[in-house]
Amino acid sequence: MRAFGARLARALLTTPAHASLLVTLSGELGAGKTTLVGGLLTELGHVGPVRSPTYTLVEPYRLQGRDIAHCDLYRLRHPDELDDLGLRDLRGAGSVVLVEWPDRAGGRLGPVDLALTLEYAGPDARHVVAEARSPAGQVVLERL
Repeated sequence: MRAFGARLARALLTTPAHASLLVTLSGELGAGKTTLVGGLLTELGHVGPVRSPTYTLVEPYRLQGRDIAHCDLYRLRHPDELDDLGLRDLRGAGSVVLVEWPDRAGGRLGPVDLALTLEYAGPDARHVVAEARSPAGQVVLERL
């Protein structure tokens, strides 16, 4: 998952610097969503551990000239709570918003560019299904 996250980071960097991207990460508990994000952030230059934002809900980063937000909606009790998080405000020019457990948002995230679903493929293996949902997402997918 870390290696896939690094590949995704390189693909994201090929998009225009002003582009805003929303990437969702779905899958069971322990499927590797945060591990994937860790590989992505490390590839972009983050040093140190990548914590799951399970309790903080949003962890912001500034890497490679881009604002990156790692969000985890697992503990959301109701989609209305998204308004308090200000997720829409995170989608500025050049931003990348990575959202774990997007189904908890009840369709309130706005347009998704790339949807990733992580599935178990064995004790030490995962399968990633990637679906582009916008032209920008298609560009990223083609560069993976």
